[in-house]
Amino acid sequence: MNIKKVVLAYSGGLDTSVIIKWLKETYGCEVIAFCADLGQGEDLRAVKNKALKTGASKAYVTDLREEFVRDYVFPMLRGNAVYEGAYLMGTSIARPLIAKKQIEIAQKEKADAVAHGATGKGNDQVRFELTYFALKPDIKVIAPWREWKFDSRISLISYAKKHGIPVPVTKKKPYSTDRNLFHISYEGGILEDPWAEPPADMLTMIVSPEKAPSRPAYVEIGYENGNPVSVDGKKLSPANLLKKLNEIAGKHGIGRLDIVENRYVGIKSRGVYETPGGTVLHTAHRAIESITLDREVMHLKDSLMPKFAELIYYGYWFSPEREVLQSLIDESQKGVTGTVRLKLYKGNCIVAGRKSPRSLYNPQLATFEAETVYNQKDAEGFIKLNALRLKVISKIRNLK
Repeated sequence: MNIKKVVLAYSGGLDTSVIIKWLKETYGCEVIAFCADLGQGEDLRAVKNKALKTGASKAYVTDLREEFVRDYVFPMLRGNAVYEGAYLMGTSIARPLIAKKQIEIAQKEKADAVAHGATGKGNDQVRFELTYFALKPDIKVIAPWREWKFDSRISLISYAKKHGIPVPVTKKKPYSTDRNLFHISYEGGILEDPWAEPPADMLTMIVSPEKAPSRPAYVEIGYENGNPVSVDGKKLSPANLLKKLNEIAGKHGIGRLDIVENRYVGIKSRGVYETPGGTVLHTAHRAIESITLDREVMHLKDSLMPKFAELIYYGYWFSPEREVLQSLIDESQKGVTGTVRLKLYKGNCIVAGRKSPRSLYNPQLATFEAETVYNQKDAEGFIKLNALRLKVISKIRNLK
C-alpha cells in the first residue's frame, strides 16, 4: 500500500507505543495519534506527549466521556445486553465510538489509512474494522499484528526497550488491560491458565469483598424512560452518574467477573473484568422494568437480548440489524420510569425496592388477602382451554 498519512488509535500502551515507530519504519508515513478519553483515569496529557516524543507528527486527545455513556453505554443497558450470560461488554461497547472518531479525524486530516493495535486473534480487530468500513467504505486499514514479525508481547517489550520506548508492561506482569468509565478488563499473560486464580493485587476499580465494609450501603437510582438520571435523588449527567456509581459500588466489591468467553474468531479466551457501576445499573434496570413493562413486551425483549448482545460483542454496532433492534428496545422503554433501591454488601447487589408512577403492579390483584377485583373462578375456563390440546395429544398417544 502507498501510505503517506495514517491515523492510529493510540492508547499509550505497549502495542500502540511500538506501532508508531513500526509504521514509520515500514511505510515511511506520517503518523497521527488519536487517543479517546473514555474515562480511563490516566494522565492523557502525558499520553499525548508520549505519542509526540515517540514519533507522531500530531496527537489528538478527545473527551468522549459523556457521548460514550449517553450514546453507547445507556442504549446497551436499555437492552439488558449480556454476552454469554455474564459479560457486560465494557470493551466491546467502546470500540465503535473510538473507530467512529478515528474516521472523522482521518477525513479531517485527509489521511490515506487508519491503524489499530488489536491482535489478529481477538475481537477488537473486527470491531474496529467493521466500523471503519461501515462509515468510510474506501478507507485503507493497517493492522500491524497481522503484518509484523513480532509474535508475542514479550517480543514487543524487548523492541520497546531497544528503541527507548517507555511501556506500562513488564515481563513480570505482562497481562493486557483496557479501562474506561464502564469497566476494566484483564487478559493474557498470567491469566492464560483458566485454573489459576487472578492475583489479589490485580483489583483496580473495586476492593475485594473480603475487605469491603461490614455494613451494607443503600443506593437509590432514578429512571426516566429507561435511562438512569439520578443517584439518591440527585440529578447527574450520564458520565457523572456512572462515575458516582463506580465509586459507591467499588467500595463494596461489586462487579468482578472471571469468565472464559467465546471470541468471534472462534477462540476461547479467559477474561477478568471489573464493572462496578455497570453491574448496579444492569440490576436496577431489570428491577424497574419488572414493574413497568407488559409481560409479552418483556418476554419478547428478553428473547431478543442474546442477539442484541452478540451484535455488540462481534462489532456490528453500525449495522442495520442492530439499529432495528435498538429501535424496538427504545420503543419498549417509554414509561420505564421510577426509582430502584439497591442494597450493596460485600460483592452482592441486591434489589431492596422499586416504585414507579407508571407501575403495572396492582396490589389488589397480587394480594393473597381478601379483594373484590379478581374472580378466581375465571381461572378454571382459562386452564381448560389451555389444556385442551394437551388432552387431545394424550388420547392419541395412549391409543393401543
